[in-house]
Amino acid sequence: MSQLLRVHCFTVSRDGFGAGEGQSLERPFGHADPVPLWSWAGATASWVNRTEPGGTRGLDDCMTRDHIRNIGAEIMGRNKFGPQRGPWKDHEWRGWWGGTPPFRTPVFVLTHHLRPSFTLADTTFHFLDATPAEALERAKRAAGGRDVRLGGGVATIREFIEADLVDTMHIAVAPVDIGRGERLWDSPADLLDRFHLDTVPSPSGVTHLLFWRR
Repeated sequence: MSQLLRVHCFTVSRDGFGAGEGQSLERPFGHADPVPLWSWAGATASWVNRTEPGGTRGLDDCMTRDHIRNIGAEIMGRNKFGPQRGPWKDHEWRGWWGGTPPFRTPVFVLTHHLRPSFTLADTTFHFLDATPAEALERAKRAAGGRDVRLGGGVATIREFIEADLVDTMHIAVAPVDIGRGERLWDSPADLLDRFHLDTVPSPSGVTHLLFWRR
């Protein structure tokens, strides 16, 4: 069975934005409040960042449960890793997630400014200056036959879509508008030349969009 490149549990606003303007260390999503975007996922029993028992079951939980299913590696853009731009000035910065990142796989961070790989708990971060196709090939080798998750952010997902490398996507649309920032699309219909689409509304208020390659 072939390895897939999957976008999973990526959330955008009703007007298509995955993050706002002005990302900083204190505000990873820029001017946008991440709570209305991501509260649906954080409320579920299976969310990867959950540290205490409990959480909701049902449709949203089924979606978050698949976030780690058969994933052997992740690719992300530099903006998802952190707010720094340009050459790395501080190698002590090791991402937003503290000492135990939630990925638990090799993670390949796309950047024009390389730095040494490092490991935190059971996640190893590698930094690549590579095309989407080159990065995907490296991630597939590291994934050991399992799928590769494309974690974001928006610019990275768009780049891989344009390179025709994405096999499936699960995008959750939250019932909130951001107005400006990093926009995934004007409309999901923009992608229908490349993907089939199923739309599944949830009682939580989010709408799950399921794309798969034509």
